[in-house]
Amino acid sequence: MTTHETVVLDDTLVSCLEDRLSQLLRAELTDTLTLEGRFEITRIAAALSGRPGLAPRAILMTGLQGAGKTTLARALEEAGFRRLCPDEEMFRRYGHYGRDFPRGQFRVREAPVLKDIALELQELLAAGHEVVVDHGFWTPEERAQWAATVMEAGGEPVLVYLPVPHEVRWDRIRKRNERSLVDANSIEFSEEDLLRHAGRFCPPSDDEPHIVYDGHPENVLAELRRARPSTDGGRH
Repeated sequence: MTTHETVVLDDTLVSCLEDRLSQLLRAELTDTLTLEGRFEITRIAAALSGRPGLAPRAILMTGLQGAGKTTLARALEEAGFRRLCPDEEMFRRYGHYGRDFPRGQFRVREAPVLKDIALELQELLAAGHEVVVDHGFWTPEERAQWAATVMEAGGEPVLVYLPVPHEVRWDRIRKRNERSLVDANSIEFSEEDLLRHAGRFCPPSDDEPHIVYDGHPENVLAELRRARPSTDGGRH
C-alpha cells in the first residue's frame, strides 16, 4: 500500500491544467462532455490539489456464467485488490435463487444490491483502494454506466473480457450446480438458460478498450503491472 504524497507542479504546468479544466467544464455545461472528459476533470483536479496523478483502478469484467470471473477476481484479491461480489450479497440477503425466492424475482431483488455495491465501490476508490467487481456486465450500456460510476469517484475503469466457448462453460456450470444450495457463487442454471443468456450478451467492440482474459490470472496481473510500472500493483 502506498501513501498519498504531495506533488509540486510548476507554474507553466498549472496554467496548462487550468486552461484544460476550463475547456472541460464548459463542455460539461453544454452537455457535450464525454466519459473520458469526466475522468480527465477528476485527474486534473487531483493534480492541482497536490494529490498523486495515478488513479485507483476498478476492474470491471464482461463475460457469461462459467467464464471464470470469480477465479480471476479472487486472484486479483490475493494481489491486493478489494473484491466486491453482487452474487454473494444476493445470497446473504435473500438466500438460494429458485428456492428461497422465485427465479422471476431475481432482477427486482438484484437492483438494490447493485446500487449498494456501486456506492461501496465509489467509497473504496475515493479512499484510494483498487477494486475488482466480481460480476459480468453484458451490455455496452451497463459497462458505460459502471465506468462512469468509477470515474465519478476518481477511479480508472479497466475492462476485462472473458470469452469462453459454450461447451466449456456448460461443463463448469454442471459441476457448479451441485454446490448451488451452499455456495453463493454457484447459482444453478440449465443449459437452456446459458443458451438464452448468450443471445443477450454483447461482447466488447474495438470502441471499448479491454484486456482479453486467456484463462490465466497471472497474465492479467502482468498486463496491469505493465500499465503501472512504477507501482507495486496499486493502492490497496
